[in-house]
Amino acid sequence: MARFDVNAARAQRQEALGRIWTFELDEDVFELPTELTRKVARKLGQLEDDDVDGLFKLLLGEKQFARFDEHDITMQDISAILEAYGKETGLALGEG
Repeated sequence: MARFDVNAARAQRQEALGRIWTFELDEDVFELPTELTRKVARKLGQLEDDDVDGLFKLLLGEKQFARFDEHDITMQDISAILEAYGKETGLALGEG
């Protein structure tokens, strides 16, 4: 029986997707991870469903979130970002 090689599968995914996914907002570029660790997933699970700031702070990190927080962004913008992110990475976030 063949053994599944997690490291090879991860390398293949990262080669296909890259390690980061970027989006632009008012000429400012932000980076999100294309894969989430169990630690991050656990923290995401502890957030309230409507904690948009908590979600983005966790995904972006403190420095990027500080820049992100300076923008006047709508919930429709947030939804569009999360939808595109989910389609391109396979990660569904912010969906209740």
